[in-house]
Amino acid sequence: MNLPIQPNDIQAVIEADRAHVWHHLIQHKPFETIDPRIMVEGRGMRVWDATGKEHLDGVSGGVWTVNVGYGRESIANAVRDQLIKMNYFANSAGSIPGALFAQKLIEKMPGLSRVYYSNSGSEANEKAFKMIRQISHRHHGGRKYKILYRDRDYHGTTLAALSAGGQPQRVDQYGPLAPGFVMVPHCLEYRSQYPDAESYGLAAANAIEEVILREGPDTVGGLCLEPITAGGGVITPPAGYWERVQEICDKYNILLHIDEVVCGVGRTGAWFGYQHYGVKPDFVTMAKGVASGYAAISCTVTTEAVFEMFKDDPSDPMSYFRDISTFGGCAAGPAAALENMRIVEDENLIENTQAMGARMMNNLRALQDKHAVIGDVRGKGLFIGAELVSDRTSREPAEEKKVQAVVADCMAQGVIIGATNRSLPGFNNTLCFSPALIATASDIDQITDSVDKALTKVFG
Repeated sequence: MNLPIQPNDIQAVIEADRAHVWHHLIQHKPFETIDPRIMVEGRGMRVWDATGKEHLDGVSGGVWTVNVGYGRESIANAVRDQLIKMNYFANSAGSIPGALFAQKLIEKMPGLSRVYYSNSGSEANEKAFKMIRQISHRHHGGRKYKILYRDRDYHGTTLAALSAGGQPQRVDQYGPLAPGFVMVPHCLEYRSQYPDAESYGLAAANAIEEVILREGPDTVGGLCLEPITAGGGVITPPAGYWERVQEICDKYNILLHIDEVVCGVGRTGAWFGYQHYGVKPDFVTMAKGVASGYAAISCTVTTEAVFEMFKDDPSDPMSYFRDISTFGGCAAGPAAALENMRIVEDENLIENTQAMGARMMNNLRALQDKHAVIGDVRGKGLFIGAELVSDRTSREPAEEKKVQAVVADCMAQGVIIGATNRSLPGFNNTLCFSPALIATASDIDQITDSVDKALTKVFG
């Protein structure tokens, strides 16, 4: 750190945190007797907490965000320079980094052309939902207002995003939710819903069509899916799935919204997860890896055809997209995003993600041969899950407390991994891995070695 904190100073920080900070995703009762964890410094793949303990971060900031690693001075300098020159103006006007990043981003996304800035993944998804709703009113007489979402997928924390949330524990106790959101089945072949299907991918996609026909195709305006499900268990789509989804959307004139908040900007070994599958989305949303957590930024990216639907009648004061994101006007976000993208390109991090992702998959599959508790290993690039089961034949999920004990033991070893958490009752049993795209072979081996030790300790 540039300004070392003395031990007596850090205890004051801990007490201030204990007294005043409401942390995310955690029960605070234990903090009455133990200290909350405070992260103090990060460099590369490693972070240090207030006790001075070093950790290898296998989940990129806890929620798959810090794609290019910690301590990137060039991003900090880009943000600093931009803040001095022009820190903010509402995005009703443009900015230099906003224009340049949009251009750079669109170069990576053939078929798409427009970028709407906001400040979080939840907000980016809300924008797409609102665009679909406004298109319904202006071009379909208000009929095509329903938005389909998938079981196990997650799209954010706001009430509308939760209304499109396929994770019951995330949604529980927050109702009543917004109307017009309809769930379709998941596509996790390991948890087969179609045991007699010749093609599981086609069967899972056809289940979406069944929902459309049940609801009425003239009432369905959008389909929102993660390219690879994240917090619902790191679910890669079965063969044939995405091709059939595209056919269904085209057939019923349904706008396809792909949520790349986790997968975007290199995480899966391509610039975007959907690009592995040849689909042509109408909306792509992104956030976490766009600036690797160095500044708040999210993007809702659309086709020109979608954009043109908001220009149909300039004489009508209600015809354009009447929306604003206050902090979508912050210039720091696109300034950081530009430098983040340069790093990914210049350091060949897409290629590194492919190579290190293959190494991690191989390591985990070797552990699967050793530990019967690993029922399935799946993922793409440096976005991987290992589902733990108490019995491989029945595929009964491992006890959640034991899954969390594996995570805790890895933390004690100085390695941070994740697990599905407060998502799916009875199925919070998947270990989650998303190390930064800069990971080396030794980093990958250290992560999987810690998992090996933890599984041995917890399960024997």
